Amino acid sequence: MNIRLPSRVGLLRLSLLAIVVGVVTGFGAVAFRALIGLFHNVAFLGLFSFVYDASAFTPPSPWGPFVILVPVIGGLFVTFLTVNFAPEARGHGVPEVMDAIYYKEGSIRPIVALIKSLVSALSIGTGAAVGREGPIIQIGAALGSTLGQLIHMAPWQRITLVAAGAGAGIAATFNTPIGGVMFAIELLLPELSARTFLPVALATGTATFVGRIFFGIHPAFAIPATLLTSQQPATLPALLLFALLGALIGIAGTAFIRGLSLAEDVFEKIRNPYLRNIAGMLLLGVLIYVLLRAAGHYFVEGVGYSTVQAVLNGDLQGPALLLMLFVAKLFATSLSLGSGASGGIFSPSLFMGATIGGAFGAAITAMHPIAGVGATTGAVIGMAAMVGGGTGAAMTAVTMIFEMTRDYDLVMPSIVAVALAIGMRRLLSVENIYTIKLVGRGHFVPKAMHANMFLVRHASDVMERDVVVRPADADLDEFLRQHGAAAGFKHVVVARGNHIVGVVRINTGIRRGIEAAYSGVTMAAVAQRNFTLARENDIVFDIVQRMWRRDAAMAVVMKTGGRGRASEVVGIISKEHIADSVADSIKPFG
Repeated sequence: MNIRLPSRVGLLRLSLLAIVVGVVTGFGAVAFRALIGLFHNVAFLGLFSFVYDASAFTPPSPWGPFVILVPVIGGLFVTFLTVNFAPEARGHGVPEVMDAIYYKEGSIRPIVALIKSLVSALSIGTGAAVGREGPIIQIGAALGSTLGQLIHMAPWQRITLVAAGAGAGIAATFNTPIGGVMFAIELLLPELSARTFLPVALATGTATFVGRIFFGIHPAFAIPATLLTSQQPATLPALLLFALLGALIGIAGTAFIRGLSLAEDVFEKIRNPYLRNIAGMLLLGVLIYVLLRAAGHYFVEGVGYSTVQAVLNGDLQGPALLLMLFVAKLFATSLSLGSGASGGIFSPSLFMGATIGGAFGAAITAMHPIAGVGATTGAVIGMAAMVGGGTGAAMTAVTMIFEMTRDYDLVMPSIVAVALAIGMRRLLSVENIYTIKLVGRGHFVPKAMHANMFLVRHASDVMERDVVVRPADADLDEFLRQHGAAAGFKHVVVARGNHIVGVVRINTGIRRGIEAAYSGVTMAAVAQRNFTLARENDIVFDIVQRMWRRDAAMAVVMKTGGRGRASEVVGIISKEHIADSVADSIKPFG
């Protein structure tokens, strides 16, 4: 059987392709944000303008109460585009990228990038309570996949470009190059090595550079230095309180996961996608208008960075108001994504973490001031804990919050809070906000990266030593009579002279009950020709690759330095032996 293998591009060429992905994704992030600004200004203010500062509150719309219909109208366009052109563009994007990596060899339809850009910009611009990072992650991943399909390459290389595009998207969106790399490593890359890390790092660095040309080098959120330097969280009481905050946010993160999943299940019962979207977006429109009339701003519409920035600035510190905004955002995001909007969950997580953390810090300050604990530091650490707890990406959460604030003194309490948030969330929900959607489809994604320890073993550690060499013209019946006393399998190397011609795995117990029968079959007649040769000191990783490339059932192991002669056979490795070795290697993690 001949297998046509995908061609391989060298690491240099793959790295150059990753740079291309980074450049295109960077410009894609710029265009995407401009498109959001255009839709937002037209829909809410009646202005044709691309200028939009998501960190500033949207002024009251001239439409008055009819602003309630803005999310509905935008949702109808979104539904039309997703239903007719790219259903996978619906939702928050990252699960679709993970699904493509683990179940589709990194293949994403090229049209997804275009449709995802349009529907996500429409959703966010017309008020859906979703983030812009999920779409740009999926857009970057689709660009990487498209390039990987246009240029014939191995699946792992295409997957690497998909992860590179996704990491580049999040890096360009938040101006967090290290965070983009960590996101790709923790959530997307099935393999972490120099050949996968280098392209991802180059793509994220390039996309960040492009983004900084247009957005500047300042962090995603501007925090008054006095609010942080006067609250250095270095004391033991502060760390203990932030550990408590992390545990509380772990519960909140579970509520977000369950709430979003419940909303998707409830809205799925409405079969007509247009009615489904109208129902969800109408409720959202009512919510944002009520917030405007009751509290002065729309608060939860769009990415919500204006609310996050207000909390960080100390402009919103009332614990009751902040907790109410947390509930409102959770409800609004679940409504938006459940009813068919397109957008990410990263920004809503930042919003919810900032409001819970801000409320926690403000309450502690009001009851009993403690050095290092305040509304601003609580909000920053709350953001890290909510992102880490919800996604399970601990290093990504800590790194990105550091890059967003550039305050190193917040790293240690962020680590403590994130660890507690993930631990509490895992007690309440094994699945994170990305994998729960895939599990619902029956697609399971690993939540941990284990070293493939079996792959670094030598052939001599894995092989079956009980192997028999027999001449090609030897009688099969005679062999069965000789070895039929003990039921089981025998591995036989078949040779003509000193030349190996095949291998066979024989069930020696098959002779029982038919002792009088005579088949006249020789060993050569039952031998398999699809085998490969290996040496005792060969690494299992290399042997597995060789077996796959040649579609070999077994590998015949020779003495080190041997020339492939039958007299030099010392063992045999079958697919069953490899499976046993894999099982043995994961025992330490059981």
